[in-house]
Amino acid sequence: MDHSKAIGRQRKRRSFRVRKRLRGTAERPRLSVSRSHKNIAVQLIDDDAGKTIASASTLEKSIADQVKFGGNRDAAAAVGKAIAERAAAAGVNAVCFDRGPYKYHGRVADLAGAAREAGLQF
Repeated sequence: MDHSKAIGRQRKRRSFRVRKRLRGTAERPRLSVSRSHKNIAVQLIDDDAGKTIASASTLEKSIADQVKFGGNRDAAAAVGKAIAERAAAAGVNAVCFDRGPYKYHGRVADLAGAAREAGLQF
């Protein structure tokens, strides 16, 4: 079996396992994390309506100017702060955290910590 296919299957299983317990609503949307080696992105998703309420990414010029590299912990913290500000502007103060196939460790944990410090409740 191809190693990359096996890794992909494991990631898909982990994300399904995490997501089967989470459901985003209008008052408490799902904060979904997407991570790559070079960037990190988050979305606030209302699963009932099937819409994205707000998003933030290291690919955006406003955040990319603040950080030196998009794939480190400082960048993740900047994205966490930005999504908390955008959530407050959209009238959202509580979310359910969807880490997807990633461990709650490193960049994912820093993103969540920065969002909490900026006023978002998990």
